Amino acid sequence: MLPSYRKTWMHRVNPSLKLLLSLALFLFVLLVDDINALLFFTAACLLLLVFFSGYPLLKLLLVASPFILLFVSSSVSMMFFGKGETVWLEWGLVRISQESFVRGLAVGFKSVDFSAVGLLFALTTRPVDLFYSLMQQLKLPPKYAYSFMAAANLIPMTVSEYRTLRQALKVRGVRYRRGAAGIYDRLRRYAVPLLAQSIRRAQRIAVAMEAKRFSSAKERTYYYELGFSASDVFYALCWLAAAAAAVYAGGAVPVIS
Repeated sequence: MLPSYRKTWMHRVNPSLKLLLSLALFLFVLLVDDINALLFFTAACLLLLVFFSGYPLLKLLLVASPFILLFVSSSVSMMFFGKGETVWLEWGLVRISQESFVRGLAVGFKSVDFSAVGLLFALTTRPVDLFYSLMQQLKLPPKYAYSFMAAANLIPMTVSEYRTLRQALKVRGVRYRRGAAGIYDRLRRYAVPLLAQSIRRAQRIAVAMEAKRFSSAKERTYYYELGFSASDVFYALCWLAAAAAAVYAGGAVPVIS
């Protein structure tokens, strides 16, 4: 996760509830076709992301830059090459109509909604809390949850080993050939030791999990005990109010006709 963030009340929401609500919101956005309802819901998603994610606006823009590109590309492709009766501009393959413009905005708004809900979940949820909540609230078998947590912890370790190996090769003055041969040299020098270390580490983790009876024990105690609180109710009400208000405002106060 990004550094330098402040904890908000959304960080206290139960991760399992947050995950299930996020999936429900994805389905809601997927089924809504009213462009005005999507516009208002997009505004609500962005407001929640900016004010309650706990991250500065500049860092949010940095993280969301790929999704902004996705919004532009999906919207423009639909606007320029869509079909419609009320044609605004036609030049070669480009054909912009009122219908294609509205459909392009709808596709763009949906991509922004998916991105905002997903980012809000990712930025306000610790992976360890998520897996503990999946075990305690959704009864995910511990052997799977702890396996995923171990795999997630292996990623920064592998990155650290890659940097160490690169510095060691640089100190030794290793040089690579040009072109495809140089790519092969790099793969051979980096992939083999990193893969070997990963296999050894995975074997040690498997033996440790077997020794701790992850495969047979049905009832376990947990270092972190997660439950539900008033923040969970408020979180659910916020999204319910946002969805209801967006649908109502879309019909009562249409911005795009």
